Amino acid sequence: METASQSRLPRERPLLTLGAAVLLCELVGITGALFTATGVESWYATLNQPELAPPNWVFGPVWTTLYALMGAAAWLVWREGSGRSQQVALGLFGVQLALNFAWSFVFFGAEAILPALAVILVLLFFIGTTATAFWRIDRRAALLLVPYLAWVSFATYLSYGFWQLN
Repeated sequence: METASQSRLPRERPLLTLGAAVLLCELVGITGALFTATGVESWYATLNQPELAPPNWVFGPVWTTLYALMGAAAWLVWREGSGRSQQVALGLFGVQLALNFAWSFVFFGAEAILPALAVILVLLFFIGTTATAFWRIDRRAALLLVPYLAWVSFATYLSYGFWQLN
């Protein structure tokens, strides 16, 4: 059960809690990137690339930015929300964050393209559901997830392309 001091924490220490929320998301990204780093240089390089596949150097800056936006969005919901709607929204956020990590593991770690496509489709659904839940609490938080939704939509296209070509 949440205590009164926990619910005030993001308001009393905004920079600290914003930094913690962003750091948490970045850590998920860094952990997922461990699978990516090993797979990009070996297995990924041997795959037939779908049209529009960006160069490898693009992914690091894009994902770093997206994780920061995700952390800021979650922080806004943590700060502005309360009760059941906040719990549901942050729970959905946690699910999509776990699916985000899972995709990296399945695609790069397990080198399993079709299962990774299934994971990313579920991830796309949960990002949309999370954005909807965030919208009800703080529209800025939902809008911060739009670039993430767009990028994962593009990544879904790429995943499908990899499956078709390999």
